[in-house]
Amino acid sequence: MAEPAPHLAPSLALDPRVEWLESAAPVPYPEALEVMKARVEAISEGEASECVWLLEHPPIYTAGTSANPSELLATTRFPVFQTGRGGRFTYHGPGQRVAYVMLDLSQRGHDVRTFVMSLEAWLIATLAHFDIKGERSPSQVGIFVAGAKIASIGIRVRHWVSFHGVSLNVDPNLEHFSGIVPCGLINTPVTSLAALGIRADMTRVDGALREMFGEIFG
Repeated sequence: MAEPAPHLAPSLALDPRVEWLESAAPVPYPEALEVMKARVEAISEGEASECVWLLEHPPIYTAGTSANPSELLATTRFPVFQTGRGGRFTYHGPGQRVAYVMLDLSQRGHDVRTFVMSLEAWLIATLAHFDIKGERSPSQVGIFVAGAKIASIGIRVRHWVSFHGVSLNVDPNLEHFSGIVPCGLINTPVTSLAALGIRADMTRVDGALREMFGEIFG
């Protein structure tokens, strides 16, 4: 199993405790999960630094701990993976930036709710970088633009170290979301930067994520 290669140079503007990794090719979900588990264990034992891993997955559906089987509408369309993260069904695929966030919450306030709110703030700030107004929902986790969902959040915490993370729709095939009820949200559309008329490749999106992460978490 190959470790993800760090392609981004460290920046003095970012928290030096956090290592940034980027995978150029889509990473199979089972491989990503094993890498995360190993890193979380190493962080909890003081043997590795905190980490944010930027990647894409091949087209898949994942089910969180609250997923309802009836919300998987296309049972054979893409591989389906059960996860230990919070939330319901979601789609991952090319054109969507996934950021797996492995932070030591024992050094960051021991507060899972505040951590989730910080992830939301990070996504909102990243969207603002592209002049898009992202909004929280009073009843749902994730970020919305004019009522359409553009980003999802699903985490798990083990030994006070977080893993899984967030996904931001840059330019995925939005029709692929039709095989599920995304995050259990009936009649809620899904959107992306491209659908909103924003031309941004992953390099620009990653730059914004790194910069805004420093503002929110640094």
